[in-house]
Amino acid sequence: MKVPNKPEWLRIKPANSTSAGMQKFRDLRVRVKELKLNTVCEEAHCPNMAECWSQGTATFMIMGDTCTRGCRFCNVKTGFPNKELDMWEPFGLARAIKEMNLEYAVVTSVDRDDLVDQGANHFAKCIEIVKKKSPETLLEVLIPDFGGKRELLDIIIAAKPKVIGQNLETVERLTKDVRDVRAGYELTLDVLKYIKEQDPEIYTKSSLMVGLGETEAEVVEALTDLRKNNVDFLTIGQYLQPSVKHYKLHEYVKPEQFKQYEKIALEMGFLYAFCGSFVRSSYKAGEYWLLKRERNNIENN
Repeated sequence: MKVPNKPEWLRIKPANSTSAGMQKFRDLRVRVKELKLNTVCEEAHCPNMAECWSQGTATFMIMGDTCTRGCRFCNVKTGFPNKELDMWEPFGLARAIKEMNLEYAVVTSVDRDDLVDQGANHFAKCIEIVKKKSPETLLEVLIPDFGGKRELLDIIIAAKPKVIGQNLETVERLTKDVRDVRAGYELTLDVLKYIKEQDPEIYTKSSLMVGLGETEAEVVEALTDLRKNNVDFLTIGQYLQPSVKHYKLHEYVKPEQFKQYEKIALEMGFLYAFCGSFVRSSYKAGEYWLLKRERNNIENN
């Protein structure tokens, strides 16, 4: 069955056609390739890639380009890598972020269930080196659930990134159909709760896709569950079916509905909520709020 055509409000317009913007796009693409880095922008076919890259920003994906999970919504390659991680990757990542002079950087990863520590120590090393090389950069990480293992989550928490995200992805009823069998609605909530309990100074974040067949009431229930676990930042975006082999797209959610979700989320007490058709979990999620807060702190001290 053919993937439905996109409505007018989901037509992506050229983000930055200026020569300077396009040059940044080309420079970043070349540098990422030279440093042998992966970006979720490319692997997940993110609709915001042209906009973000032309502005000199990107979300980096570490630990390879093959995920051991097989979520039905995701376009990242899935398989069993069964190979060691690149010990030089943390240094290449830190170099790229420093060269780009980023105020705010996002680092995510594939799942590596094939490794004894599921990549937790490597992820923490990446955080450590980036913070050392670019101490002024605010660092957000979007992590695997690590099977909920406390000792692995502790490794990431101890590295102290500014924001730790773990995505709920969808409402509870659809979780088993949409996400890998090893993931889970309650597992994600438990991970987010544990992070906040261990270090209240770290901001927590989660994300939902809509258009999968959920109801508004189910989305509100998911937001309520996130707030019960003291999650700070939220993003909600439109699910875009990568191919006919992926989970079926049920509807294109209208812009008015996204505005409603954002209003509900802010009323619930999320510090920052970013909801819209093109929103993705790593796209400006809390970035403006955090940068403004940090600048105010500096000015007031």
